[in-house]
Amino acid sequence: MGGGGKIPYPKHVWSPAGGWYGQPKNWRTNTLTMGAVLLGVCTVVFHLSSQIEHREFMPEKGRFYPSRWWSREIREHEAAQRAKGSTA
Repeated sequence: MGGGGKIPYPKHVWSPAGGWYGQPKNWRTNTLTMGAVLLGVCTVVFHLSSQIEHREFMPEKGRFYPSRWWSREIREHEAAQRAKGSTA
């Protein structure tokens, strides 16, 4: 029912993936480390992308655009619109 035990394999074989029955003892630490590195890289890329984002046309008032939360250009435009509307 269990499929039998592990079959014998040559001990001199090396592979980057770990070879037969590869299960390194620190796989959780490695996974968390690489996850943190990936999250950091994605955060930096997202930040740089949001800094250089340029819009030719601003979004329509009242419509949902997620980039309103992080786009400096849209926030400045909407703040100017509010200031313009409150003085008029």
